[in-house]
Parts: sequence; structure tokens; C-alpha cells
Amino acid sequence: MDRRHRVASIIAGLIVSTGALALDVNVVGLFPNKAVVQIDGGALQTLSVGQKTREGIVLLSVEPDGATFDIQGQRMALGLGHARMQSTRVASAMAIVDERGHFVADGQINGVPIRFTIDTGATFISLPASEARRLGLDYLNGRKAMMETANGVATAYRVRLDAVRLGDLTVNNVDAVVMEGDSLPVALLGMSFLNRMDIRREGQIMTLTKRY
Repeated sequence: MDRRHRVASIIAGLIVSTGALALDVNVVGLFPNKAVVQIDGGALQTLSVGQKTREGIVLLSVEPDGATFDIQGQRMALGLGHARMQSTRVASAMAIVDERGHFVADGQINGVPIRFTIDTGATFISLPASEARRLGLDYLNGRKAMMETANGVATAYRVRLDAVRLGDLTVNNVDAVVMEGDSLPVALLGMSFLNRMDIRREGQIMTLTKRY
């Protein structure tokens, strides 16, 4: 955990324990100049930079891995998922709709950050070859196959991922395919991960809860 995340965790503990005005602030999702937050376990809210909630929380800025708020007069930087008050809960994760209208979520493969597009029509987690190389996957040793895509037939390699993380969810030994060429522009979170989840959609929010 880096210094900023350690600081965020410490700040979060202070928010929970500083008395009657304490607030539980959970950063669920991040977009350019916007953050999705949950306050005191209430409904999810999408805040724009400069916007103030009825609890007196103002979103000041958005960074790649967190956001900075003015919380009742105190400037606080929180990372994704920090400031959770509940210590026991069902493992879950949330995806939100991006500017293209697709559900997306930030996660990790083998500990390396990656942004997924949720695709219930994909059999496996599917990765562009460029992303696989960035993740350090030795995919060329995987089983080679030819797969039909929207842009025609493409060369693919079957691999197994040691660990895939999304929010509180971690799934080990997950099947995936790596696609060569330009047939796949984004990383898809497919059914080799999603089939272990209960999926619930509420407007622009998708909640994943681990079944097993």
C-alpha cells in the first residue's frame, strides 16, 4: 500500500470515529471530473468537481486512483473503496456506465491495475495483446486458437490468470483469451469471471456479488 493510500485509510478511520458529525464516505467509481460516492450507506451519488452534497461534502478534484473532498471543512484524499465503516460484509464490486454507454470497472489482474468493460456475452475474460504484454503475461505459450470477432477471424491464445480482482472480489485461476491484432480494443470481463457472481443492475450502476 503506497503512502497516499495509507493516509487515506487513516483519514477514513478518523471520519468514522470523530463524533456525532462523523460520516462514512465510500468512493465507488471515478471518471474525468466526476466521482461516484456512497455516504453513510445511502444511495449512490455522482458528483461533479465543485458540487456539494446535502451533508456538506464537496468534490474538489479527481485523480486516477482516488478523489479529494472537502468534508465538513476538512480537506481529505480518499482512494477507491476507502472510508468503509462496515468491517463484515458480503464481497461485492460495482461497475458504472461510461461515456460510451458501457459498464466499466477498475480492477486488477495478477496485482496489476486494469480497466474492464463488462461483457456478459463474452465466454472468457478477453484481453488485447498489448494489454497482455503490459500485464506481463507470457500468452504466446498458451493454447493457440482462431476466434470469430466482429472484425473477422483473429488469432487468440488461451491462458489462465492467477488472480482477478474487482472491488472486494477476488477470483483465482480464471480462464482468459488474449487476442492479437486490432480485433479487440478494450479488456472484456467475461463469463469466466462473471459466472461466479450475482449481477444486479439499477440504472447506471451494476453490482456484482460473489456467489462462490
